[in-house]
Amino acid sequence: MRIAVLFQPGARARPVWFELNRRQHRIARTTYFWKDRIGGASLLHFAVVTEEDALYELVYNPEEQSWMLYPHATE
Repeated sequence: MRIAVLFQPGARARPVWFELNRRQHRIARTTYFWKDRIGGASLLHFAVVTEEDALYELVYNPEEQSWMLYPHATE
């Protein structure tokens, strides 16, 4: 999975777009952000809405420098 994220000094990371099934989805807004721990790993969660009005959860693991993507039903 490819994802574009803006990292700025003094600000939280901001996902801009991601690819799913070889298609780019632009993020219209981040609705919620939270931190979590699974075992020893710290995870950063971003609830995002795409320009197509679809809701996804992007999860970043800083230790592994990897992303996970979870689609969510909007109904």
